[in-house]
Amino acid sequence: MNRTGLFIALALWLVIGVVFGLYPELDLKLASLFFDPETKTFPLKLNDWAGFARDAAMWVAWAFVAPSLVALVVKMIRPDRPLMVSGRAIVFLLVTIIMSAGILTNLTFKTYWGRPRPVVVTQFAGDQQFVPWWDPRGGCARNCSFFSGEGATAFWTLAPAALAPPAWRPLAYAAAVIFGAVTSGLRMAFGGHFFTDVSIAGLVTFVVIWFAYALIYRWPRTRFSDEAVDAALTRLNMPAYRLRQRLFGRKTGPEPSV
Repeated sequence: MNRTGLFIALALWLVIGVVFGLYPELDLKLASLFFDPETKTFPLKLNDWAGFARDAAMWVAWAFVAPSLVALVVKMIRPDRPLMVSGRAIVFLLVTIIMSAGILTNLTFKTYWGRPRPVVVTQFAGDQQFVPWWDPRGGCARNCSFFSGEGATAFWTLAPAALAPPAWRPLAYAAAVIFGAVTSGLRMAFGGHFFTDVSIAGLVTFVVIWFAYALIYRWPRTRFSDEAVDAALTRLNMPAYRLRQRLFGRKTGPEPSV
């Protein structure tokens, strides 16, 4: 998560955006590699193993989120106990997946950017007009193509990779990129997304992760400690905890110092 990585991501974003903006037919040509004109369908989406691989990819991604979610819930229930997971890791992982795979993707672009998916455009036996990635005026009403939520979720695994031990971090980054690329390739093969949908999803996710990592771990003015997160959660949840204890007739010890 250094500046070189950010510059590379921004450069790729610029190149892909400009090239596919000037030549939007490239998106159609790449999608056509997975389309069978005889059956007028994307055959791989009918393959059970490919469908299982798609679902499994999301399970893998959310498996990295689960420990932070569990630790947060346990802390809300028992704020008198220390966090089971690093406080900064909880903030970093949850904020990045909510931003990249939730707010920016499903609640923003996919809701208001009306780009139809490949499977429904006229070039692939659908009934809607193809539009380039930069045009939000497509005929899709909801859950649209730009940009890919599953692509963003798969590439989000760069976030836990950033927390790997330094010696393992390059390998973790490589595994996350491969995982994101394969998952995104499956979405293209199913006719669910164009190349620009999945590539920009990956780049947006990387930029979100880069800035979150810098804010939480790197920049002196904004970084904070695991202890600060633990203390803040204790203060936030202690009143409700004490109320529950009184309602159930149990004694509470002195409030821990935070």
